[in-house]
Amino acid sequence: MRFMKILLAGAIALGVAGPSLADEAKTDAGTVTYGRLKHNTGITLQWIGWDDRGVVMFREAGGVSYLSGGQIDPAGGGSLWLDGEVIDAGDDYFTFEGLIRIANSPDTGRICEDTKRWHFAITQDRKYYRLREFEWCDGLTDYIDIYF
Repeated sequence: MRFMKILLAGAIALGVAGPSLADEAKTDAGTVTYGRLKHNTGITLQWIGWDDRGVVMFREAGGVSYLSGGQIDPAGGGSLWLDGEVIDAGDDYFTFEGLIRIANSPDTGRICEDTKRWHFAITQDRKYYRLREFEWCDGLTDYIDIYF
């Protein structure tokens, strides 16, 4: 419940100013991706599962695009959280700058957290963007997918 309250609090939209020429160029380069992120259908971490997707909120404020959300294991175990800014996008990829945190998944006590520039891409005509830094924490392969 606490997680959902945090998501709802983060989902409050701010007013958006008119786009500048730089904003228009950024959006034109990744119009498809920005649309998919705006209307995404959830996020998963394979350790938690693909069937019960988490929630990702997309919002734009002042010409900046933000993603915030995550997934919680319904059995009460692990969690995934991301929060940051989409800084670049093309039709089959986007670059995200911010925090990704995995806690207690796949094992209790495992904490993987970093704030940096991350790359997500579509491969093999899949219906999701997958984080391209697979082994960024401790050598385990983490599949983080944002669906559209």
